[in-house]
Amino acid sequence: MPQSPSIVPTLLYTDAKAAIQQLTEAFGLTRAAVYENDEGQVAHAELTYGNGMVMLGSKGHGGAFDEASADAGPSSVYIRVDDVDAHHKRAAESGVEILMPPTDQDYGSRDYMTRDLEGNIWSFGTYAPQVEG
Repeated sequence: MPQSPSIVPTLLYTDAKAAIQQLTEAFGLTRAAVYENDEGQVAHAELTYGNGMVMLGSKGHGGAFDEASADAGPSSVYIRVDDVDAHHKRAAESGVEILMPPTDQDYGSRDYMTRDLEGNIWSFGTYAPQVEG
């Protein structure tokens, strides 16, 4: 039985449908769930990658999280991938803004960094932090 992630980044987008398209096509995330409200806005979406997940929705759909996030700036998400260069190639070919090409880091990881359609930073790399438990 799959285990739910303990930490799930949550982002709001002006155009959540375009964000879902970019995140699935450019970065290889998988749509696990997408729920729309009566106005056709994305009320809640869950995208997965490996055993991780990010939730997202449309700005302006109401609710406490939407109100609390109204003035929030861009966020940043890190995703561990096995083949950084292949992942980077897919993202670059889709037209995503690349902020840093694949780079070997002093701490042993190989990473690259992008910016999505609404300014959020997405980093992908081989660094695999461990949780003791």
